[in-house]
Amino acid sequence: MPRRFWLLLAPVLTLLASCTPWTTSTQGGAGFVPPSAAAPPTPGVEPPQVELLAPGGAPLPPDARPQQQLAAWAESMSDELNIPRTALQAYGYAQLAIAATMPRCGLDWSVLAAIGAVESSHGRHGGARLDETGRPTRPVIGLPLDGADGVRRIPDTDDGRLDGDQVWDRAVGPLQFIPTTWRRWQVDADGDGIADPQDTDDAALTAGRYLCSAGGDLRQPDRFFSALLTYNRSRSYGQEVLDYADYYGRTSHQLPAAG
Repeated sequence: MPRRFWLLLAPVLTLLASCTPWTTSTQGGAGFVPPSAAAPPTPGVEPPQVELLAPGGAPLPPDARPQQQLAAWAESMSDELNIPRTALQAYGYAQLAIAATMPRCGLDWSVLAAIGAVESSHGRHGGARLDETGRPTRPVIGLPLDGADGVRRIPDTDDGRLDGDQVWDRAVGPLQFIPTTWRRWQVDADGDGIADPQDTDDAALTAGRYLCSAGGDLRQPDRFFSALLTYNRSRSYGQEVLDYADYYGRTSHQLPAAG
């Protein structure tokens, strides 16, 4: 039985709902469900300060993505948290970038990681994996939003450019953006010259900007849930994201190499 998700500004059923997020963590195991938590979630181990991408520069090659400055930080937690290294780098970098541009938001990387876990197991849905640039080896694309079976009806808005469907819109990428939301909030976070919803670097920072604009100070319990409910209109979805965020935050502090 598929699980029901309410995606960015568009309640829909998605392909990604066919299974719970994967985990091989020694603290989890198959079928792992994080403990229930209260907002706001426990912040994760702070990523070290890095050089943030300056706007307006020439496109960077894939091996120069600024997120990889967090390679050692991500390496220390990736296996235990069961988050791909490139995804963890993307989430940590997004936290730092948001802190520099929207300091009152208080966004933590663990929240972005939780969304990535619930939406697509960090881009690993259907047996895909993330490559060294943070893109899944197989594009993550949801079901057509055609109004059938409780799905919201959204006729095509992007001529199929993002989702490959010229009839109906579909949610796309590891963090599952609908095309209209992506067009409004998109950002090229890794400086490769392309804002791509399939690129976890871009999707993480875009999601951070969206959440902070919608919720304000995410360290306040009511603002935290308000932001999640604009991202996704299901209270149960918001609680699941909260539970994962708190689990990631708490667990990160229990790892000697990371703390």
